[in-house]
Amino acid sequence: MATSETVYGAIAERGLVFRSDCASRPILDQIADKWSMMTMAVLAEPRRFNEIKRRLEGVTQRVLTQTLRRLERNGMVERRVLPTAPIGVEYSLTPLGESLREPFGRLYDWTVANAAEIQARQRDYDQRGAQS
Repeated sequence: MATSETVYGAIAERGLVFRSDCASRPILDQIADKWSMMTMAVLAEPRRFNEIKRRLEGVTQRVLTQTLRRLERNGMVERRVLPTAPIGVEYSLTPLGESLREPFGRLYDWTVANAAEIQARQRDYDQRGAQS
């Protein structure tokens, strides 16, 4: 597996372009949005839909349903029908989804570590924009 250094290095050295037909684009679009990342974090263990929803403050039922379907379609999440009355559904990460926990965790840690600086820069930018 290529590291980010080798991928980004190759792009810089060869002047590669992120082509519109690159297979990575739709995959990144589908798995790297905020709800997908947070849903996968919540699925550290198998959970039912309402358990997931309770842990993701602000997500609507519609958006969570779409997110879970997208993740299932991409092979990141498995949906299992439980033999209960009424029928229940449980979601869990697949091995492919599990493989994203570590890089997503690093990204989350980076956001927490840099949040104050980013917010300060946003305020500075917004103040400069208001003065223009």
